[in-house]
Amino acid sequence: MALTISPDKEDLVEQFDHTPMWRALGLDLDAHSQLLEILGTAYKDVFLSQQNRPKAMAYLDFVMSEIHGLRIRELVAAKEKGRKVVGTFCLYVPEEVLLAVDAISVGLCAGAELGTQAAEQILPRNTCALIKSFVGFKLAKVCPYVEACDVVIGETTCDGKTKAYESFARLKDMFVLQVPRMKSPESSTLWRSEVRRLANRMEEISGRSITSESLLEAIKTVNAKRRALHRLNALRRADPAPVSGLDALLVNQVQFYDDPVRLTQKIDELCDELEGRVARHECVKPSGAPRLVVSGCPMSAPNWKLHNLIEKSGGVVVGEESCVGERGTRNLVSEEPGSKGDLLDRIADRYLKIDCAIFTPNDERAEHVLDLVRDTKAQGVVHYALQFCTPYQMEAFKLAQACEKRKIPFLRIETDYGAEDAGQLSTRVQAFLEMVR
Repeated sequence: MALTISPDKEDLVEQFDHTPMWRALGLDLDAHSQLLEILGTAYKDVFLSQQNRPKAMAYLDFVMSEIHGLRIRELVAAKEKGRKVVGTFCLYVPEEVLLAVDAISVGLCAGAELGTQAAEQILPRNTCALIKSFVGFKLAKVCPYVEACDVVIGETTCDGKTKAYESFARLKDMFVLQVPRMKSPESSTLWRSEVRRLANRMEEISGRSITSESLLEAIKTVNAKRRALHRLNALRRADPAPVSGLDALLVNQVQFYDDPVRLTQKIDELCDELEGRVARHECVKPSGAPRLVVSGCPMSAPNWKLHNLIEKSGGVVVGEESCVGERGTRNLVSEEPGSKGDLLDRIADRYLKIDCAIFTPNDERAEHVLDLVRDTKAQGVVHYALQFCTPYQMEAFKLAQACEKRKIPFLRIETDYGAEDAGQLSTRVQAFLEMVR
């Protein structure tokens, strides 16, 4: 039986029996059951313990309770009708191209320590937690998403992932995009050709042709989701905050798993409720609670550690400069009609604007962090980097200097997905909040 999170009850309740489906996908049922129990308990402790949550968050609670259940059933049913399921690890994979062949794009399992010992049989021990996590989930046979995928699309956004994909390709059919490391006319030419190569591969996999009409419809679908997230981010700027940073992070994480049209509608419903909260000055944290921006590495579900520590210590996260945050949704693609080639170039150009730490030089990222601090009226920046993630660890120094010039308090944190350092991090976060106050 699947474990479903119930906001109205103290315990996890049994609702749907997905066991035959999980068995057919080849999951290790015992290990998977243990994972669901751990995650269900963690979700209840982190999210359902919050006070005065927006009612519209009930949809996100349900999605998370059935993220390995009903959502996987949807994927399996779609595959039976001939649709393809594509797994991704990074927002440099253009969702518009996948939707243009009626494929379903899903993020793959990461964000928790699992199968680490098995992963270290094919990866160095000092590999970042995200890479070891997605390999570990596969080797431990507990991720139904990777098992349901027809193909996994990787990207060369760091040396660790680039080399890890070589090993992962022996476990799952893969296609890897070459992401440039500099933003120049030559890089633009390379990246546009890579997006076209992806489009050709998706046509082969799906047996469908990409047309200007299907591309434009896909652009509109993804733009609508981004606009809904823009609306949510704008509402988070209110003081007092109408929604917790934890709940906003959850919305951003779920965007990589849920149906984009359905989720867009649910985000707008949440925003309707938040507008009423702002008008009534109804809040999740009292006015005067320290307002922080979190910047750095992506936080894949169920990685909620830092937001949880900040907000249980009395602060509130009002924005994320992250792939799972404003960095990933900032820019839209023009919806003006055009040829297939024109639309593919627009899509490529939009994704090349993302200021990931792999790029050099990367001054735009610091500028965007400062802009976010100003727009959210944040009082400090917490820079989050996974251990052994060299690009973000190195950029932390430059970002610290930019904040120092503006007299913005700055805290640099390096951690992994484990709970061993939670006490130490809590002490540092509490001291930082006292300084901000």
